[in-house]
Amino acid sequence: MSSQTIASLPARPSLRVVAEYLKPVTWFPPMWAFACGAVASGQSLLSNWVILLVGVLLAGPLVCATSQAVNDWYDREVDAINEPQRPIPSGRMPGMWGLYIAIGWTVLSLLVAASLGIWGFAAAAIGLALAWAYSAPPLRLKRNGWWGCAACGLSYEGLAWATGAAVMAGGVMPDARSLMLAGLYSVGALGIMALNDFKAIEGDRRMGIGSLPVRLGVTSAAWVSCAFMLAPQFVVVGLLMSWDAPWHALAVVGLMVGQAVLMAWFIAQPVARALYYSGFGVPLFVAGMMVSAFGLRGLGGGV
Repeated sequence: MSSQTIASLPARPSLRVVAEYLKPVTWFPPMWAFACGAVASGQSLLSNWVILLVGVLLAGPLVCATSQAVNDWYDREVDAINEPQRPIPSGRMPGMWGLYIAIGWTVLSLLVAASLGIWGFAAAAIGLALAWAYSAPPLRLKRNGWWGCAACGLSYEGLAWATGAAVMAGGVMPDARSLMLAGLYSVGALGIMALNDFKAIEGDRRMGIGSLPVRLGVTSAAWVSCAFMLAPQFVVVGLLMSWDAPWHALAVVGLMVGQAVLMAWFIAQPVARALYYSGFGVPLFVAGMMVSAFGLRGLGGGV
């Protein structure tokens, strides 16, 4: 980087760069999962709209955004190889600002979570702990693709679902059926999280990060990712049938068929098509989450 370029770099990031750093595009999965838990709780969404709104904002723009900030700070050397246009390696997020934002968003998340009672606060604390453990040393769970994807899947889907169900019910433990669905979709989310690693193989390999594509090879990792997404949904279908929700089970099967078609297309060229599969196949997966939540709601599930 030339001295002229260095001199032109900002002393602090602009609000636009901060927004880019927090990655709004990644906020949807935990926000959606929280909403699924709220639906599955069986509680009135209209009567509890304030709790629903605060919870959705906590799951996405706060906790998830914090995880993105933490990840980008500790991945700055990897991003310099894979995605040098990102805020930190490009110099648009100067000095220690990336770390300051990660810490500040952690504190802000906990303050907002406290308004949701003990369940909301505890869930946010666990999610934030996983976010730091995923990216930051000494744990840096992402160095092992299995542990890293599992931590993200649990935080983004299962934890958010269970939190939505609990806070909507006034802090009451969600029933076993809701927790089973949350757990199953967390397993499926492990496969979704692996999709993000196909774009970063070179940098991960050079920096010693054992993502699933690095550990298993591209084709094997693609098969594993798809298997983890599909297998839990078979169990979900069986549970919905056993709970006397056949139409919801049939709807999930239809969504699975669409996923299977797109998965075959993705596996043929995993690196080139991972991003497109995330955009078109994953929405079918998360649509099944909401279908399942409504199936449970129709049975009076959740509390």
